[in-house]
Amino acid sequence: MLKKMLIGSGILVSTVAFLFGAGAWSYLSTSAKMVRDSVTSEIPVEFEVQRAREMVENLVPDIRRCMHVTAEQQVDIENLQAEIDRKTDSMVNQKQEILVLRSDLQSGNKQFVYASHTYSASDVKQDLATRFERYKLSEDSLKRDRQVLAARKKALESNQEKLDSMLVAKKDMEVQIENLEARLKAVQAAETVSTLEIDDSQLTRAKTLIRELNKQMDVKEKVLASEGSLTGSIPVDLKKKTSGNIANEIDEYFESKPEKKSEGKTNNGVARLVPSAN
Repeated sequence: MLKKMLIGSGILVSTVAFLFGAGAWSYLSTSAKMVRDSVTSEIPVEFEVQRAREMVENLVPDIRRCMHVTAEQQVDIENLQAEIDRKTDSMVNQKQEILVLRSDLQSGNKQFVYASHTYSASDVKQDLATRFERYKLSEDSLKRDRQVLAARKKALESNQEKLDSMLVAKKDMEVQIENLEARLKAVQAAETVSTLEIDDSQLTRAKTLIRELNKQMDVKEKVLASEGSLTGSIPVDLKKKTSGNIANEIDEYFESKPEKKSEGKTNNGVARLVPSAN
């Protein structure tokens, strides 16, 4: 399988080189970049945000290692400082003893008594020379220790700054990721609102039905009004009070009028009404 893939790749490269000549590599690199950019653009933003969060979380082991290194350096510095202090105190005592022996030798005595023991001037001189050499070696060792201490302190300071920088960067990136997630949620909410398709067909149908019902009621009312005019009935004012007997009303009305005299013909020959003898 691998052999076939290699052969296929070789054929593809040869074909491209044949078709495009010296610019084949440019075509290949450009095509690869376009494919890579296309794939990258298709990756969801949520995935990239989560990937960024995981990358920040992956900094934790490095931070812990840096913390461990700085802690070890601090302990080493403390131990070395204690050793330097011990050597310094010892050298102070050695110097005092050397000065005492030197002072005794300068006295010119032949013998000296130290701690109930008697020593000749030659013994004291030899011991003084040995002590002096040891003192100088201790002094050189103390000098080197102090140089090592200064170098370790400088390294510790550098590592501490690196650790502090990593902690600050981690915190800053966490805040940025939180902001990204908040912005992403806001954008997603806006996209949901902008792409929300509301089905208003039901609302439209309801409005149409109400309009039709109002139209039907208007038609019925007009039809009823038209049928009333066809019956020929006199409109009655219900507010006007009427008596129960129409005959009595008529009698009362005419009895209240003065009776007119019988009339004949006037001089001009116009006929006049004459009441009946009945």
